[in-house]
Amino acid sequence: MKKIEAIVRPHLLDAVKTALNEIGVSGMTVSEVRGFGRQGGHTETYRGTEYQVDFLPKVKIESIVEDGDVDAAIRVLRAGLGEAKPGEKRGTLFVVPVERFEQV
Repeated sequence: MKKIEAIVRPHLLDAVKTALNEIGVSGMTVSEVRGFGRQGGHTETYRGTEYQVDFLPKVKIESIVEDGDVDAAIRVLRAGLGEAKPGEKRGTLFVVPVERFEQV
């Protein structure tokens, strides 16, 4: 078994959830997280003072899939994230081996 972790922009959550449901992946955990990467954050003004916002809101989606379903899950995740513009990244995907899985 493998754990797939996808860190994406919040507005892409519904598309990713729908794409995973279409291949039979129904269980997932979703967490609101903050992070920064290539986009480098942005500048905001509050009460006349500018400040740098480095950590942007993201969504982390975690799901356990069978070994044989990993490639299909990655394929639909990429499709659910949509087509990126040249140089643009839509998210980050991790595939991690799961040594043991139990539902209690």
